[in-house]
Amino acid sequence: MTRPCPGPRAATSKPSWTPPPGSTDCHMHIFGPYHRYPLSPGRGYTPPEASIGMYLDMLSTIGLSRTVVVQPSIYGTDNAVTLDAVEAMGLDRARAVVVVDESFGLAALKAMAPRGACGVRFNAVSGNGTPLEQLEALGEKLATLGWHLQLYAHSAEMVALESVLARLPCPLVVDHMGGVQSTEGGVENPGFKALLRLLERGAWAKLCGYRSSTGAPYADVAGMARAMIAAAPERCVWGTDWPHPSLLRDEDVPDDGVLLDCLGEWAPAEAQRQAILVDNPARLYGFGPPAR
Repeated sequence: MTRPCPGPRAATSKPSWTPPPGSTDCHMHIFGPYHRYPLSPGRGYTPPEASIGMYLDMLSTIGLSRTVVVQPSIYGTDNAVTLDAVEAMGLDRARAVVVVDESFGLAALKAMAPRGACGVRFNAVSGNGTPLEQLEALGEKLATLGWHLQLYAHSAEMVALESVLARLPCPLVVDHMGGVQSTEGGVENPGFKALLRLLERGAWAKLCGYRSSTGAPYADVAGMARAMIAAAPERCVWGTDWPHPSLLRDEDVPDDGVLLDCLGEWAPAEAQRQAILVDNPARLYGFGPPAR
């Protein structure tokens, strides 16, 4: 039996600053409705439903307009919920990162591209997805398509996989600050140093920091975030990770307005915010110029 987890917060605070037009939430998930999208029996947790409408209410509150829907581990390699969410929100404002395995040929991957898919995720933390042993083989397929490979791993795995990740023929996007915890040494952690080396060699990274923190207001991850931005200001993006799945307690679920305020502290200059929220996501995910 899988363990339950909390759902998203009922209310979101407004951030203290206004994001630029075309700002993108580069990491979120949709759960349900479960009668239409049944959960995978191999999942590690069971969340409450988290609908597109609930998400868009949150997104409007924090002032963002674009979205990257990331396939969650609770659905395995059945990407219907993720691709349907992109269709519902529209390709002018949404893209998808899917989960596949070696059974998916190029034709199957190409068929998802018109529906907004532009990357594949490996989740070595939650499981129920693609085995890490398939990284290199899948990387070759993604290079053919012009897609990226997104990795969520523990910090020790970042060290073990560094040489493999460095030679991938497709773009690499690293989730959740490389899985490094502030309690594990933060910027001095070997996994974080491996992440910085990968960034310096051309990798991308998501500034989703609350999972690396001991809790709100998340000041303990500021040093890591600033180091990542300094290493690759043109290849850092940001995401909420809404609805913040697999946490243990209701009080652990972040307020997305507070999370955006953290980004404002990590990147205080307007040019930095424009790059992280608008320009970098547009290049990585293929968005057009924002409406003004």
